[in-house]
Amino acid sequence: MTRVLTTSHGINREAFSAKDWSLFLGLSAIWGASFLFMAIGLDSFHPGLVTLLRVGFGASFMLAVPRARKTRIPRNEWPALATLGVIWIAIPMTLFPIAQQWIDSGVAGMLNGATPILTAVVAAILLRQLPRSRQVAGLLIGFAGIVAIALPSAGSGSTAAIGVILVITATVCYAFASNIVAPLQQKYGSLALMARMQWIGAVLVLPYGLYGATASTFSWPSLLATMAVGILGTGLAFVLMSSLIGSVGPTRATFITYVIPVVALVLGVVFRNEVVSPIAVVGIGLVISGALLASRREI
Repeated sequence: MTRVLTTSHGINREAFSAKDWSLFLGLSAIWGASFLFMAIGLDSFHPGLVTLLRVGFGASFMLAVPRARKTRIPRNEWPALATLGVIWIAIPMTLFPIAQQWIDSGVAGMLNGATPILTAVVAAILLRQLPRSRQVAGLLIGFAGIVAIALPSAGSGSTAAIGVILVITATVCYAFASNIVAPLQQKYGSLALMARMQWIGAVLVLPYGLYGATASTFSWPSLLATMAVGILGTGLAFVLMSSLIGSVGPTRATFITYVIPVVALVLGVVFRNEVVSPIAVVGIGLVISGALLASRREI
């Protein structure tokens, strides 16, 4: 019987290289802005339409890349690709827009910060191997920062239980997907893998998206924002994330979800005049400290 997971490590187990940091910071900016773009999309569009446009634009971006189409992936890998299409694309990208009807975009990004912890837990269970002490310490420090950032929003009573449950469910999906994708990316590269995964996801979300189109009104800001989150946050970013996972491993790569809320807070201050509490500033410091610690060599 073939094991679902054969490795939880990247090809680089040393400290992050300059390329790794470039991927890390670029993804932080793209995905930090994605929650804001989805919120703008939801101003006029039904969550189903937001999901379909996001995945559709991402899949179209991948379709335009010749190397993504030409690289062959053997049939025996198709079950893993289908699984990734479900748990990395269809389910979480359906749940996040629904959740953001009841919780703020910043809160959704903060809750998504549980991904590294869950990714490490999934890897430890499937491989029966714990991450190194540096990474564990970095994960815990970063998670403490996420809690500090989230406390003001939690105290305001704006976070609906159903929205929280949906985001946590999506985060669990990301944790499994991040571990499954590592060995596949190392064999076939990011472009071919992400293209097929997104094409599968687009087909799966099509019925819900068509229903959502009937319950939406048109506006250019919503369309442009959804296009941005699709092409950048779903198309380009998933290719970059797959490359980062293949390089540094899923646990260290998913630490990016600790930095995303920092980007979301900055965007909130700049574009929505949101007020950042002192404890959130402390949380940002913890997040950065944890990220630096987790980026250190694994061996």
